[in-house]
Amino acid sequence: MKTFTKIALAVALAVASASGAFAQEFTNGTVKKLDAKTKKVTLIHEELKGLEMPAMTMVFEVKDDALLAKLKEGAKVQFVAERVNGKLTVTQVK
Repeated sequence: MKTFTKIALAVALAVASASGAFAQEFTNGTVKKLDAKTKKVTLIHEELKGLEMPAMTMVFEVKDDALLAKLKEGAKVQFVAERVNGKLTVTQVK
């Protein structure tokens, strides 16, 4: 029984990994506007493949203050955006 459980877990991890569940892809963008009060950033970004969105300019929520502090208007950034509680949210920046 233990072997079956290990195999099932390995298969589940392989399927999830192949579907991109663990892959977080960074996207290039430029910070157009920051609103620290509402924790939102407007980004001019390339295609968001993981979210199936074409390149455009749009507003994102920012996960936390530490990420917000990394953003400056006019800066070129690489970021990860995800749906968090139904809202497009920047979760990583480099």
